[in-house]
Amino acid sequence: MIKIENLNFSYKDNSEENEIKSTQALNNLNLSIKEGEFVAILGHNGSGKSTLAKLLNGQIFPTKGDILICGMNTKDEKKIWDIREKCSMVFQNPDNQMVATTVENEVAFGPENLQVKNPELRERVDEAIKLVGMENYKKRSPSALSGGQKQRVSIAGVIAMLSDCIIFDEPTAMLDPQGRNDVMEIIHTLNKKYKKTVVHITHYMEEAALADRIIVLNKGEKALEGSAREVFSKVKEMKDLGLTVPQVTEIAYELEKEGYNFEKLPLNIEEFLELV
Repeated sequence: MIKIENLNFSYKDNSEENEIKSTQALNNLNLSIKEGEFVAILGHNGSGKSTLAKLLNGQIFPTKGDILICGMNTKDEKKIWDIREKCSMVFQNPDNQMVATTVENEVAFGPENLQVKNPELRERVDEAIKLVGMENYKKRSPSALSGGQKQRVSIAGVIAMLSDCIIFDEPTAMLDPQGRNDVMEIIHTLNKKYKKTVVHITHYMEEAALADRIIVLNKGEKALEGSAREVFSKVKEMKDLGLTVPQVTEIAYELEKEGYNFEKLPLNIEEFLELV
């Protein structure tokens, strides 16, 4: 579904001397994401995660290299709306994408811009709102909702567009633990039940552990790649990159250093209890 070839991106800054300087955000990045895959992107601040998300959604364009979404190049201006229909994005702050006065109008905004007409539009909106559990809030103003509820509405808007791929750019960063759990449950359902391709950018390791594959970025380059178990088993390398691993994985790692042997490093509490 997504193919990235020799991707480079630089931000241009004007210095005080009016000289144009470039800051390299991504450097010769190559990766691919299969249809129906759940991929988590990790990296410390400045690693290029959010830049990659914007590039995938066609908000900005490569300095060099190519991004192909279902075979369509993001550099092709004629295809940009087709690309955004295929590959939608949910932002960290839901307020940044709220434009309507009611929840149902907010969810309808995306498909309306794709020129979807009634009764299909009505059906899409109702199904999307039901899927995220916001049926009782259809007539409510988004501004009156909690952060978690707003994020549900944002996700419903993407669902209503029937996007095959959804990019989540740190969607739980501003939520409390219960809100994070609710959003992750929706993401998991979209991937496993509805076969949506998910690209999940996060700094919560427990969220990344749910993915089929993890890609770790460092200074705009791919530093690590593999399954959650493969990546999080490399505790020292993750720490060297300025990152952590799931808390239970780190506890097991420290116990191993004290002489306790695990068959494999656990990724969650359930695995830990089975192994001790």
